[in-house]
Amino acid sequence: MDISGKTRLFGLIGSPVEHSKSPAMYNYCFDKWKLDYKYLAFDVDKNQTADAIQAFRTFQMKGANITMPCKQEVLKYLDEISPAARLVGACNTIVNHDGVLTGYITDGEGYIENLRHEGVEVKGKKITLLGAGGVSSAIQAQALLDGAREIAVFNKKDAFWEKAIAKAAAYQKAFPSQKITVYDMDDAERLAAEIRTSDILSNATRVGMHPLENISIITDHSLFRKELVVTDVVYEPEKTKLLQDAEAAGCKTVGGLGMLIYQGAAAAKLYTGLDMPVEEVKEKFFQK
Repeated sequence: MDISGKTRLFGLIGSPVEHSKSPAMYNYCFDKWKLDYKYLAFDVDKNQTADAIQAFRTFQMKGANITMPCKQEVLKYLDEISPAARLVGACNTIVNHDGVLTGYITDGEGYIENLRHEGVEVKGKKITLLGAGGVSSAIQAQALLDGAREIAVFNKKDAFWEKAIAKAAAYQKAFPSQKITVYDMDDAERLAAEIRTSDILSNATRVGMHPLENISIITDHSLFRKELVVTDVVYEPEKTKLLQDAEAAGCKTVGGLGMLIYQGAAAAKLYTGLDMPVEEVKEKFFQK
């Protein structure tokens, strides 16, 4: 590893980060592009966010990825925020523009680009989205920005319910010609009705991930008609039970691994202006 007095630093900020593949992925790309950049992971808790951003400024870091639990907290300490990040109320990428720190959110971009890579466009489409958490919010914002006709969001009436309602109302105000509605996940009849009139069904919950890998929110397989595109943000396992069931019914399916890589590629583009070799990165770092 060559490090010079001119080497610029990038990093991952959040906790836990020790298992992240971001350092390997970005350092590989920086080497490939012959850029004098290095990328490290920094374990930072939410209450350390302010200190982390001050260190970012002190060390004149070039950029950083932000993961939980700092994605919302970090917005307080930035100079500028992109329209999408402001809409979502979270940031997963910071770029240092000559001392001006600008926050972006690339999760939604990763989701949309992953679909696009599989030949699926969201413009003019109706999406049923399972879950209303942070990833879901990013998907909602980017889908609306990219022209989705309607989004039906389903979430349990838990502690997050009121936030989901408020977020949807804010999105509806920002996109008055499009429609976004939040429904109770336990309303099976409404869920079935919305899926039947949707073009895309997406799981944005942890269901399907360990230890829930043998579970799917959708148990009525008659909802999987061949015209429906079924997607998942879960990337491990690469093919969740939801996707297995949908594929068996003849649906086109799109897993979450591509979203993970494409959101990283979007961040790399912000950092360098260069296009990440996505297939190369996927094969080198994400194939078992």
